[in-house]
Amino acid sequence: MSFSRSLRGHHSLNQAPPLAEKITDEPITSRTAQSTVTCVYMANISGYWRKVTVTWCKNLMSHFFNIAIQSIDGDFHCHTCKIDLKPWHFWSKKGFKSFEIESNNSIDVYWDLRSAKFSAGPEPCTDFYVALICDDEVVLLIGDIKKKAYKRTKSRPALIDAVLFYKKENVFAKRTFSTRAKFDERKKAHEIVVESSTAGPKDPEMWISVDGIVVIHVKNLQWKFRGNQTVVVGGNGNSQTVQVFWDVHDWLFGSPGNGHGLFIFKPGIAEIEESEMEDSGHGSENGSLYYSTISNSNTSEFCLFLHAWKIE
Repeated sequence: MSFSRSLRGHHSLNQAPPLAEKITDEPITSRTAQSTVTCVYMANISGYWRKVTVTWCKNLMSHFFNIAIQSIDGDFHCHTCKIDLKPWHFWSKKGFKSFEIESNNSIDVYWDLRSAKFSAGPEPCTDFYVALICDDEVVLLIGDIKKKAYKRTKSRPALIDAVLFYKKENVFAKRTFSTRAKFDERKKAHEIVVESSTAGPKDPEMWISVDGIVVIHVKNLQWKFRGNQTVVVGGNGNSQTVQVFWDVHDWLFGSPGNGHGLFIFKPGIAEIEESEMEDSGHGSENGSLYYSTISNSNTSEFCLFLHAWKIE
């Protein structure tokens, strides 16, 4: 399985709602940039496993999150609920909303972001909760103040926990792009930073760091704009192996504002397929092999997609 084929596989199997995918065809500037974070969960709702997509959006004029729940009729029919946070109104950061997903079946959404801490993106990091309730059961709970959520909703925990399947983030910056991700739900979130130097007299370079430690340094980026590497993150007995893929072709050869760098972070150890080795002649043009995204069965199924958009 090639790198490009594995990318197409991820998007076709886990297609997000149009809200998360829509990026303007016009050149992107700091005025038009809208940062988005899309988290796709699998949750057991009324006896059915459904895809629940939570998208956080922020631009100069608004800040909101949208919830889309897959219908039992199929992937392309979703029930949606939009919550506008209106950051200039404190009262809207705590609330309650209901919407129907099927006849005689409804979802209650409770949220409290009054004390939420945010980093550079639209998604809160700590001191918040968003709870989805169905049949007096908390089918999905996002955030870290879970006791308050259970107390307020007066609902029981789900018998089967929801699972975060993948996270996709659109980040806009000039040269430094940051995000957070948990590669294991039992461990803390990691700070991920991608930094690039693509202009100037020196050859373009790129650095990828996790928790302040540079794990990947790519020199001569004009020749190594696509690649992959397996790294180890964490320490003190909590180390974890993560596959990292990158494609920054548009940074170097695309028109400004019309292309982005793509980074994929996948827990687990990559497996090299024999056909891939034969096709590549035991290596790629930049000296590294393309890996499949197959991981060991005991590793997390989570995957992080970071879309890094350069603005002038």
